[in-house]
Amino acid sequence: MYRKILGLVLLSLFVVSCGSRKGVKGIATKNAEAANIIESHYNAEADFKTLTGKLRTVYQNEDRTQSVNLSFRMEKDKAIWMSASVLGFPVAKAYITPSRVSYYEKVSQTYFDGDFRLLSDLLGTPLDFQKLQNLLIGQAIYDLREEEFEFSQTAKGFQFMPSNEGLIKKMFLLNPKNFKTSAQQLAQTEENKSVTVTYSDYQEVAGKIFPEEISIIANEAGSSTRIELTYRSLEFDQGELSFPFDIPTGYEEISL
Repeated sequence: MYRKILGLVLLSLFVVSCGSRKGVKGIATKNAEAANIIESHYNAEADFKTLTGKLRTVYQNEDRTQSVNLSFRMEKDKAIWMSASVLGFPVAKAYITPSRVSYYEKVSQTYFDGDFRLLSDLLGTPLDFQKLQNLLIGQAIYDLREEEFEFSQTAKGFQFMPSNEGLIKKMFLLNPKNFKTSAQQLAQTEENKSVTVTYSDYQEVAGKIFPEEISIIANEAGSSTRIELTYRSLEFDQGELSFPFDIPTGYEEISL
């Protein structure tokens, strides 16, 4: 069960991750009001070096609902670590860096260890650590500064949609109160695949605005998967973190 939940959490996050560039200067959108809102979105990004906490996940599809509690650690821009435990004993772990994705489960004695190129081939879309991190901290998955967006104010917030629609249709909704992401949606119509991410609530911890609840709905060829993520007991910048991860010997390699 833990292998499926951890694996599906990762895959649902990865399916929306498409290559990014950091350090982009300037804002492509010409509308002055929209450009100011985009700038406010990036000014609102939580500034931290390390993060620890608990992450409750609920996975649901047409057949079943499962839940698991995870310990969660992040060193911003460098590493994401998750560990599922039962009665204090770890049963599954995942460790993600900008160049690698690793995972193992003790019950089935299986593991996965590969780079983003391998997962890109499996899912048919390029993957990127930065995009995964953005999703988890409430930032837009794509860099809103990189392309021209059509901007509108709706009852739900500030909506941005690309002026020129590419292979992937995109929509980003920003919260007018804190300029964080309220919702984001990506759709690959030719492949009959879409992902909708909504942030139902934010919390303030140590003066930082951070997601409390994230909902991910992935649709593919008529099949729907829903994953709810809830952050608890968050602590920022509590010193250097360790990311204990060693694939036990004798485990069988799997493909997520």
